Formats: sequence, structure tokens, C-alpha cells
Amino acid sequence: MTVPLALLGLLERESSHGYDLKRDYDAYFGRGKPLPAGQVYSTLGRLARDGKVEVGETEPGSGPDRKRYVITELGVTQVETWLTEPVAGEPHLQTVLFTKVVLALLLERDPRAYLDIQRAAHMERMRELTELRRTGSTIDSLLADHGVYHLEADLRWIDQTVARLAALTAEVRS
Repeated sequence: MTVPLALLGLLERESSHGYDLKRDYDAYFGRGKPLPAGQVYSTLGRLARDGKVEVGETEPGSGPDRKRYVITELGVTQVETWLTEPVAGEPHLQTVLFTKVVLALLLERDPRAYLDIQRAAHMERMRELTELRRTGSTIDSLLADHGVYHLEADLRWIDQTVARLAALTAEVRS
């Protein structure tokens, strides 16, 4: 997801101050990776420059005056277009997992140890996410589901790689 489009979507819901946008972004999308305040304001500046938001009324605050941002029709159109476009599948043909296995083989090391360590790390993360699914909010649960499904795919890939290791070793070392 891109931060500018998420902020535009939040602004389409209602005009907001940068602080409120950061709070809402972090509550809905920032699990484990909150959005830096500076990024919010720099993004809002670019959106204003591009005609997707306007600075509305300015209100006094305890510090500098607080600007309220309002989405423009161009911004609404961009959100609508983005929401109706399908997200491309993520068939990463070059991953860190794959790179480590091939490098281990090129360096004449056995990648099984690395794959075992990676499997254990994935299993631990799956336990954490499963607990989050059980105890978290609906948002947390859905995000945890997404993470678990990706980890399951990685685990299947690890098993498949171990099963094909002899053939891969021959191909890489030839």
C-alpha cells in the first residue's frame, strides 16, 4: 500500500489535521510500523502541490497553527481508481531465501542448516500471529491471517527446496 493513497482515502472520509491522519493511519495500517510524522507532512505537501488536497481552515493550537487538509476532486478520482484496480500477485522470483540457498551452494556450504533455522523462525512467527488472531481485534486478526498465509507459503517452498536440493546443487555447481 502506498502512504499517499492511504492518506487520501482517510481524507475522503473526512477532512483532517496531519496529526489526526497519522493517528488514524497508525491505527488501521501501521501495525508494527507506525508512520513517521515527518512523512505525513511531506506527503501532504506533495499531495497539495499535485492538486489532490487543499489546505483548508487553519486553527490555533498549543503550538503552531493547525492546518486542516481537504481532499479535492482529483484526489477523490485517484482514490476511486486505485480502489478499483486489482493488486498484482506477488510472485517474487528473486527472494532473500532463494539467494541464501544458492549462495550457500556456490560457496560449497550445505544450505540445510540455514533452511532449518529459517523454518524454526517462521514457525515461531506463526505462533505469535496465531495468538494475535485469537486475542486481537478484527483488524489485527485479518492482518495476522495474511502473515500466516505468507509464512505457510514460505514453509512449503522450504520443504520443496529441500526435496529438490540434489538437483539444485547439480545445476548451480555445473
